[in-house]
Amino acid sequence: MQINTVSTQAYSDQKPGTSGLRKKVKVFQQAHYLENFVQSILSTLDQSTNKTLVIGGDGRYFNNDAIQIIIKIAAANGYTHFIIGQNGLLSTPAVSHLIRKYQAFGGFILSASHNPGGPDEDFGIKFNVSNGGPATEQNTDAFFSYSQTISSYKLIDLPTIDLNNCGKFKESGLHITIIDPVDDYAELMASLFDFDLIKQAVKTKKISICFDAMHAITGPYATRILEDILGAPKGTVINGIPLEDFGGHHPDPNLSHTKELKELMFSSNALDFAAASDGDGDRNMILGNNIFVTPSDSIAIMAANAQLIPAYASGINGVARSMPTSQAVDRVAKALNIPAFETPTGWKFFGNLLDAGKITLCGEESFGTSSNHVREKDGLWAVLFWLNILAKREQSVQEIVNEHWQTYGRDIYCRHDYEAVDSDIANNIMDHLRSQLDTLAKQSFGSYTVQYADEFSYHDPIDQSISEHQGIRIGFVDGSRIIFRLSGTGTVGATLRIYIEKYEPDSSKQQQDPQTALAELIELAEQFCEVKKRSGRTEPSVIT
Repeated sequence: MQINTVSTQAYSDQKPGTSGLRKKVKVFQQAHYLENFVQSILSTLDQSTNKTLVIGGDGRYFNNDAIQIIIKIAAANGYTHFIIGQNGLLSTPAVSHLIRKYQAFGGFILSASHNPGGPDEDFGIKFNVSNGGPATEQNTDAFFSYSQTISSYKLIDLPTIDLNNCGKFKESGLHITIIDPVDDYAELMASLFDFDLIKQAVKTKKISICFDAMHAITGPYATRILEDILGAPKGTVINGIPLEDFGGHHPDPNLSHTKELKELMFSSNALDFAAASDGDGDRNMILGNNIFVTPSDSIAIMAANAQLIPAYASGINGVARSMPTSQAVDRVAKALNIPAFETPTGWKFFGNLLDAGKITLCGEESFGTSSNHVREKDGLWAVLFWLNILAKREQSVQEIVNEHWQTYGRDIYCRHDYEAVDSDIANNIMDHLRSQLDTLAKQSFGSYTVQYADEFSYHDPIDQSISEHQGIRIGFVDGSRIIFRLSGTGTVGATLRIYIEKYEPDSSKQQQDPQTALAELIELAEQFCEVKKRSGRTEPSVIT
């Protein structure tokens, strides 16, 4: 095997966000750009005798070109065994599972998650470590630091690897296994859930289902599991063929981007249950007949009903949520007498808690939920969890949600996203908020009195690491909260996310529309941050 050393120049913009490095495709197509970043990853990871890597992505434009480049650089850096999804396809939770099942050193995931795809849209790459979870902050800081001074990378000459056919073969001394993307994942799901019970509920038409794969990676997974294994009618999975540009749509599973599903489920023809997943299969949206279940409520309801699921029947150890996620799951944890952890946004923060056995379920308000079965959020897993609950309880989604609110109270919640805000303006907004923190406590604003105002910092209880500047919190005496943070998942400008939450224990007031119930807090959020005034926007880009 001939190893070549290629001279290069550093790029200044290769700092990973919460989910790896995301840029426009044309940025990744610049000379040496992807090669630099891959070499930066491999040069800074701890050395190991384990030379097996898992590689796959969501099938977006540039996916397979990137896979060929990664193989050549990884091989030049001493990696000899590669597990790759057929046609280059693997969902993010499937990669996590494969790393764990086959005890790989780690894996490369090619995706920009819920961002649009195509020649003029977004691409992304991230590295997951041996526990199946995303690289730690220490890792990603090292990747970026190395990328700032890189002057060369290693590469081998290698024929294009055929990704179309499953099987094992050798090429230039490398051991390459092309696997069916779905097989191992479907086997894992069957070990967690009561497939026989769900199948019977579907067969007897107690549950009617629609799943929108958004022309993204979960199409093959949902078709195999929902239609072929569980017996849902053909056509249950819509938009099921993965496309390089996601059919020109935005593969983000929320009410703004799943209009077909929304129209169906809020009509007289609504089914019992509907769901959607995103570009790389790690997010989920849950709908019932004329009801949308917020991700914050979803993780709380799943925790409250976990004993109905075979894999969790003996109880759960604890729960964790990202800081901006509503406090609904905390209330369930208190009732179950188990710990509840609050972490920064980013799935990597759950990894230590899962590995240490401190938690079993975890979730984020950004449509991500999962458990200790992998170290990533898992969209289709969440869908199957809900189907198992529905089959076991023999109630509608609406009835289950309403009973949960009556038992625990409702955390009325919404998120306002201001996308592609000029970065300087966005940073100035955050600085403006910081300047108020020392003076807000005990001040009253209309119906609300501020109890605390701070910038969230997380002290990891497992490895003692500290993550600062994780969002600004304004908490009120009645338990309401307003959270502000800049998202690390966009590729243009900055996305300011504003999270608004109000606790309502009175069952007679729990059916309010969130925008109405939270109207005063929404006005206060603008008063504090001045995003409309400073950016010239008249309304959020997306409301969820």
